[in-house]
Amino acid sequence: MLRSFWTCFIWLAVCGLLSPAPAAALPVAEIVERANLASYYAGDDGRAEVRMTITDAQGRERERQFVILRRNLEAGGRQLYYVYFERPVDVRRMVFMVHKFLDRDDDRWLFLPDLDLVRRIAASDKRSSFAGSHFLYEDVSGRAPTEDHHQLAEETEDHYVLEVTPRDPATVEFSRYRVWIAKEHFLPVKAEYFDRSGEKYRLVEALEVGEVEGFPTVLKSRVRDLAGGGETLMEFSQVRYNIGLDEALFSERYLRRPPREVRR
Repeated sequence: MLRSFWTCFIWLAVCGLLSPAPAAALPVAEIVERANLASYYAGDDGRAEVRMTITDAQGRERERQFVILRRNLEAGGRQLYYVYFERPVDVRRMVFMVHKFLDRDDDRWLFLPDLDLVRRIAASDKRSSFAGSHFLYEDVSGRAPTEDHHQLAEETEDHYVLEVTPRDPATVEFSRYRVWIAKEHFLPVKAEYFDRSGEKYRLVEALEVGEVEGFPTVLKSRVRDLAGGGETLMEFSQVRYNIGLDEALFSERYLRRPPREVRR
């Protein structure tokens, strides 16, 4: 969520180890911390319904509809995510669940109903496609806070622009990315990713931000594949916060039997 958990599908974590940077109105550490809280930790928990439109390089479209549940276990720390797919038929009842940690790799599960199979997603697979879209599994809960260095590249009237580089380049396909954080609400509103040859290949944008129950929230976002073509659009509706989700809902027992909280 962007100042909700919703941008866990879009913005890789904007928290991490910091590199020296130009002077700013705020220390870089504070910018990073506030952006992290705004992006992922609105309220104690949350729920949203999502429509995802996937467009390939030939212009052909596919849709996915799903529900996201999120619960914080620690302020700025551990979290739980549960994603239940409703449509189309070929993904109906599929579940993706994440237990997010800050000091080690997240635990991720995928339930495939046609096979009645629960599969653990390895750390090495976290940067593969999420449900056939241009989003990645890692986009759901973000990157661990120690995986990247952050440096303030630029400060404009409206944005802080951070240059982000991975601590272990062998584990990711990007060499760096640049993220624009809006001063108004500290939500990341754009991120550009560069490959190892320095070419920009991925663009993530927040197309619409609104206020929901007092929390600035991304309501529409898009990922574009600049190298291979195609894009994925996500639209969020029925967004709610502080609804009292039980921690037990995010356990393996509910992978095959979705909780009533995913229903409308």
